[in-house]
Amino acid sequence: MATLVLSTVGMAVGGPIGSAIGALVGSRIDKAIGGSGRRDGSRLQELRLTTSSYGSPVPRHFGKVRAPGSIIWATDLTESREKTGGGKGKPAVTSYSYSVSFAVALSSRRITDIGRIWADGNLLRGAAGDLKVGGQFRLYRGFGDQRPDPLLASACGPQCPAFRGTAYCVFEGLELAEFGNRIPALTFEIIADEGDVSLGEMIAAQDQAVSVAHDLPKLAGFTEEGGPLIRSLETISELYPFSCNASGQTVSISSTDDVTGNAVLLPPPAVDPSGDSFGASSGHSRSRQADLRDVPEGVRYYDLARDFQPGLQRADGRSIPGRNRIIEFPGALAAQDARRLANQAAERAAWGHERLSWRMAELDPGLEPGTLVRVPGRRGIWRIEAWEWRETGVELDLLRLPHGPMRTQAADAGEARAPRDLQATPTHLFAFELPWDGNGAASNRAIHAAASSESAGWKGAALFVQDGPVLKPAGSTGRQRCVMGSLSAPLPAGDPALIDRQARLEVELLAPDLVLTSASLDALANGANRALLGEELIQFAQAHHVEGRRWALSGLLRGVGGTERFAGQVHPPGTHFVLLNDAVVRIDPTMASTATHIAASGLADSEPVYAQIAPAGVGQRPLAPVHPRIVQHTSGDLWLGWTRRARGAWAWPEAVEVPLVEEAERYRVGVGDPAAPSLVWEVTAPQHLLPAAQYSVLQAQFPGQPIWVRQVGSQAQSDPLLLHILS
Repeated sequence: MATLVLSTVGMAVGGPIGSAIGALVGSRIDKAIGGSGRRDGSRLQELRLTTSSYGSPVPRHFGKVRAPGSIIWATDLTESREKTGGGKGKPAVTSYSYSVSFAVALSSRRITDIGRIWADGNLLRGAAGDLKVGGQFRLYRGFGDQRPDPLLASACGPQCPAFRGTAYCVFEGLELAEFGNRIPALTFEIIADEGDVSLGEMIAAQDQAVSVAHDLPKLAGFTEEGGPLIRSLETISELYPFSCNASGQTVSISSTDDVTGNAVLLPPPAVDPSGDSFGASSGHSRSRQADLRDVPEGVRYYDLARDFQPGLQRADGRSIPGRNRIIEFPGALAAQDARRLANQAAERAAWGHERLSWRMAELDPGLEPGTLVRVPGRRGIWRIEAWEWRETGVELDLLRLPHGPMRTQAADAGEARAPRDLQATPTHLFAFELPWDGNGAASNRAIHAAASSESAGWKGAALFVQDGPVLKPAGSTGRQRCVMGSLSAPLPAGDPALIDRQARLEVELLAPDLVLTSASLDALANGANRALLGEELIQFAQAHHVEGRRWALSGLLRGVGGTERFAGQVHPPGTHFVLLNDAVVRIDPTMASTATHIAASGLADSEPVYAQIAPAGVGQRPLAPVHPRIVQHTSGDLWLGWTRRARGAWAWPEAVEVPLVEEAERYRVGVGDPAAPSLVWEVTAPQHLLPAAQYSVLQAQFPGQPIWVRQVGSQAQSDPLLLHILS
């Protein structure tokens, strides 16, 4: 009696891979000789993290997967320090930051690209290829002719390996502030191949004579973690069953899940006269196992919609007592496909308990493992699982296949709390000087920087003060973007003494997610909704979102903070608009005394962004006097008077004068053009007397010319206040 053991034929025909595949096909025969046929193959696990340990295999990836890597080289942490402050009695502050360079092995097989990268669960690299922190990223795809990385070569010298045949990446100068100053736990979206996983690609790497006619539809990714290929094939066959034929010169693999073809009708069974085998008188034997514990209840897999997090899809139908087996499948699938595969696996397992042994009188070359057949006198389609050539005939081992189409119920991947992939965009910078607010020394310049960007992925920028040719560090902007934009329609002149309820300020903000809010009159009195429009400070009560990035502001209070001169001017479209909230950064006064420009450098800025400080000197300019008064005496003398204002004194205390901020109280009274006056008087009190004779001469020499007054401060003079027109 001759028995054909398929693993032996596989070894003879196809070498080690043939032996593995033959063993898979003949496992039901071999286990009777060599014991249990169960083996531990690739298993689904929770997402693992990047490690660095000797002896760990570098896996092979197919399709698209999310996997960790192995750190194969790293530098020590690099410390950087930055000193700010320290002038005029201010304490110096030194801040430290750390970076590191390292290389990570990703795959022992060539890959196509790298998509997203996660660090400690957050996105380190977005789908657009942008790093979310400072540093450089380089990818080596595992080609056989790739060159050593220049950074590794500079550190390792001539002996630096190129890691040919291994896909790896290099991070250079990766900033670690967001990761607790340590190398974070990394996982990579590895794009090994375009399209679905190919079983042919997996087996072709073994360089054996194998013919594969079996697709793995909708299998987006799979990882082979080393060891015999048979283990990975066994894992795949649970959801994508296939048959192997090792009877020729090559091992042929074909799908067994397609029952739509024409099934061959078997010949009548042959009788065994000796009576030593099954069905001595009938030539066939049927068996059916009643134990359904091996019928899988569902499939665990890596869900594409949930960034490759493990998911579970259960098979449809009634719950079977004792059925609690879950297929652990380390493949990347969509939820709908995972549920379909779970239903198919459960259906096959349930019908697969019905088996039939059938004896034929002679061997038919067209009947081989995997062939679909019909059995005389029995319903359904059967598949040849194995055959044995014996003295009494050819005995076939048949397996009953499900009838009809598989169930295709809808599936849901569940809620995914994935980190937002926000791409960093270039920095927009506006630098300006505001009137002194009363805090600190009155001689300090109140220079501010407003930085923003078109995307919420902007993570702030480092600030610098340009003093001549030198850039001095001035801190950072923080991550909050300033609400800024420009006028989209002209704004006419307004009265700074009243709340303008008729005017409408139309502004187009820098990004659609930036917003403006309304405020009550009490809130306005406490400084709410202050904004810089060109050189004019304004406040607004109502903010209405028009569409997109456009907003309409009304209830305007013009010329705030001593900028009433600009309220009398028309602001053209394109005039810069900045909301003065907490996102605006005030530059350290000790660094800003002679500054002309502010610079900013963010993650998406290839070069520093510069902004000229405008208007320069406004913070040290005295406020223009108010409340002009004239008295014509009976003697003909003309008395001129006004009320003093002071920088930083925005409240009006009763019965007292505002404090004198300047070194001395001085005024300049002039006649004619304030830029080129015809006559000027210097006075030290908020009044001036023109005797009758002098007044008459002025009327005769400068008819129609204005008389004005400026306050003279310690470092600048105020805008002029009109007192009188000579007639």
